[in-house]
Amino acid sequence: MSSAPRVLFVTSEIAPWQKTGGLGDISAALPAALASAGADVRILVPAYPALTAAFPEAREIARMAPPAGTLPASRLLAATTATGMPLLLLDCPDFFARLGGPYQSPGRRNWPDNALRFGLLSRVAALLASNDSPLDWRPDILHCNDWPSGLAPAYLHYLYDRRGDAACASVMTIHNLAFQGLFPAQRLVDLGLPEAAFVYDGVEFHGQISFLKAGLQFADRISTVSPTYAQEIQQDELGFGLDGLLRYRSADLRGILNGVEASWNSATDPYLAQRYDARHLAAKVKNRKALAAELGLIEEAAAPLLAIVSRLTEQKGVDLVLAIADQLLDEPPRAQLAVLGNGEAEFETAFRTLAARHPGRVAAVIGFDERLAHRFEAGADIFLMPSRFEPCGLNQMYSLRYGTPPVVRATGGLADTVTDCTAQTLAAGSANGFTFGPPDGASLLAATRRAIDAWHRPKLWRRLQKNGMAADFSWAKAAADYLDVYRAARHRPA
Repeated sequence: MSSAPRVLFVTSEIAPWQKTGGLGDISAALPAALASAGADVRILVPAYPALTAAFPEAREIARMAPPAGTLPASRLLAATTATGMPLLLLDCPDFFARLGGPYQSPGRRNWPDNALRFGLLSRVAALLASNDSPLDWRPDILHCNDWPSGLAPAYLHYLYDRRGDAACASVMTIHNLAFQGLFPAQRLVDLGLPEAAFVYDGVEFHGQISFLKAGLQFADRISTVSPTYAQEIQQDELGFGLDGLLRYRSADLRGILNGVEASWNSATDPYLAQRYDARHLAAKVKNRKALAAELGLIEEAAAPLLAIVSRLTEQKGVDLVLAIADQLLDEPPRAQLAVLGNGEAEFETAFRTLAARHPGRVAAVIGFDERLAHRFEAGADIFLMPSRFEPCGLNQMYSLRYGTPPVVRATGGLADTVTDCTAQTLAAGSANGFTFGPPDGASLLAATRRAIDAWHRPKLWRRLQKNGMAADFSWAKAAADYLDVYRAARHRPA
């Protein structure tokens, strides 16, 4: 492979058009960083309504007949983003021209045909990576992301000839091992896979088909989104049944920390009431006042404003916040709380109830608004992110960039990016936030209390803010690391 590899980047999400979490942001930022580093990248993504509306000029470049099984015919549309990134839109209206999210209906129920929808995405990805591709452009690397494209390396293995020096290599990136794409064994025929694939060292996983396991089994190299998470998923607690396979493939597994998209910059952010940088942190107060006014919070200068921007799920530890919220709000030293996110109905209701119980001191915005998320990061004093596990996390890095020291559980990418404030780390100049260990309310409360105490010490707080804002979370390093992974994948044993 030359220093400028051709990369087919396959994803089920891409910001700003289709996004449920970090994968959407990464699918926009990483290919752009790879292109800046010299790679020739194409992004393959389903032609969701938001994408077809955003690119009405997209032109047809290929038609694919129905493959074996019950997968339908489809076509490829070519488009280019405003920043010059080439998109390959997989057009199959019966599968992708739907209201709702990529995986769920507007009523938040999983689409019953998700196996076929993302089986088609994986099958087309494998086709484009093979000598049977209808396109003249051939990738050196097929880069798959999470379970929706996990079946692609298996299709390459079972259905296409990969012999020869020019054969495409594959890389599987795990963004969250908890989501594995599990479907009934009966789908094997529908997906056009041979019976021989349904074995323990194939796509079978405890009597079901696992898209993610297929990718981990057959990809030439595996990556995940932080070094600590790469170690955690090889252990029983966070391995979700795949830790044995990941230990077996540990030599092929690498953790690469995600970067932060350039738009998350407090000095240039157009959504803020007042832009600022590390030399002008006093201006950050204007963002706090503006956010408080926008959310209907009372002005309480003696209490820090804590913020959460998150999916409201147990994984994100929001139940821990709810367990200690009254203590944080009522007992000295008191705080205020602002929450932005959606998720499980019980947590949405609980935060609404908390806001009603503490009018003017708690705000709960159920839903998601990208612009408001920027204002949360700039307007908050302290960011809470008590995830039970977190493969990488982006919001803690946004918070560091915005001079909003985070309180996080020391897991995954949170452990790799947030350095706990201690006498030793302050002396070393590395302290930038607060961490805790056991995933329980008492540990979160203790860490948050430490953060509030530090906030009441302005000189100490400024040091933490400046340390966080000095960190380099650009995508350039991540792109260089992925190029190393691509080279290793291309030099796989025959």
